[in-house]
Parts: sequence; C-alpha cells; structure tokens
Amino acid sequence: MKIIPLKEGNFSASKTKDFTLLTDENFDTVKGIKMSVQPFLIITANDYILLDAGIGWKDTDGKTVISKVLEEENIKPEQITKLLFSHLHKDHIDGSIEKAENGFRPAFPNAKTYIQKRELAFAMENKGNPSFDADILEKLITLQNIVWMDEDQGKINDEISFEVVGGHTPFMQVFWIREDGETVFYGADNLPQESYLKYHLAYKSDFDGRKAMELRLKWQKEAAEQQWKILLYHDLDKAVIQI
Repeated sequence: MKIIPLKEGNFSASKTKDFTLLTDENFDTVKGIKMSVQPFLIITANDYILLDAGIGWKDTDGKTVISKVLEEENIKPEQITKLLFSHLHKDHIDGSIEKAENGFRPAFPNAKTYIQKRELAFAMENKGNPSFDADILEKLITLQNIVWMDEDQGKINDEISFEVVGGHTPFMQVFWIREDGETVFYGADNLPQESYLKYHLAYKSDFDGRKAMELRLKWQKEAAEQQWKILLYHDLDKAVIQI
C-alpha cells in the first residue's frame, strides 16, 4: 500500500470560509483559522483511492495543485478508481469538479464516487451555510458513477471499511484501508491535526464537539494498539502519523 499526500497548501479560512493561501510574507498577518488542505491518494493492489478532493486550488499557471502532484507521481486523474467523501464541506469536495467548455466535468472521470445520503440531505438543508458550496454540490450529485451510501457501517470491498460517526457534521463518515497487515485510518475533520490528540477539547466548530472528542480518545487507543497510520487532512506540517 502506498500513501500519497496531495497537499494543496496551507491556508487561512475566514468566518465565511474564504481560503487565503499562506506564505512566509502573510503567515502572521492574515486573520482566520490556519489549516492545510490535504487529500490523500492510497494505492492498493486493486485500487487508486482518493480520500476527499480538496478545494481545487490552482497555481499561477491555472493548473490545479493536485493534478501537478499526481503528474509528479506519474499518475493520471483517469487512474483514480474510487473517490470517498467523508463529508460535503466545500474544502473537501470542490476539487472533484472542473470547468469545461460546455459547463463542467469530473476531475477524476473514471472514479466511482461514494457519498453518504444522509450527509447530502444535511448539506441541502444548509445551503446558506458558507461551509457548503451549493453550486459545486449540485453539479457533483449529477455525475455518473455515484455510489449512494446509507448504511451506518460496512465494507466497500475487502480492503476498505467505513463507519458513519457524526461529530464534525451529523453524518460524517471515516474510513479504514487495510492491506498486507497494514492499516490506514482517515478520521477526516474529527481528527484533522496531530494537536487534536494532545489537547482533548470539544470544539465549537463541530456539529457535536463532545462526540468528536470522545471518538478521538477511542481512536487514539485503538491506533496505538493496532499501529494504524493516521492521515491528517488539515495539519500544517504533517501528513501521516503513527502513535
């Protein structure tokens, strides 16, 4: 199993969820919550698995950062076989869609896209919330190859299992990928940064901060016992940790 972080950059997110790229020049002056945006590509014997899709950040030449990272790894977007969404906030889905001459197209055209039905319903009920990008979301759900998920937990295949846990959003789901005795865990925004394991806090930015905190305590114990590799979507410095 190979883990490839697809880091788009470190950003400052305003209260209206506008993202500003952090640089050495503005790091100490830009207001907002500082975070990375870092999807992950997991390559197994059977699949190229994308965990969330980022915000589709583009460099000055107009190419997305993710496409450049993939190119450096000699991987084409068409090779992605599965796109797994933890939840539907804009910084996790916007990179899944690209503009085209006739409107839009999927950034990963051959991927089966896994979306939790109940999370979609929550997003649609909260279209005015700046955490959601209603325009991208409406395009996303019209794509072909969508796999609608509605179970609380289960297996996508022999390597990939999931559980709807809530916390950051009401129906956020997390994923485990297991192959050849190795376990990768993606807790998404319930466990986005390493510091969340050091300071046991219930964050007001979560739908249910206490539940998210309790989940982290549980996962921390299991990760240490079972030697999980933990993927950190929003950590400024680190991508993968092992307790």
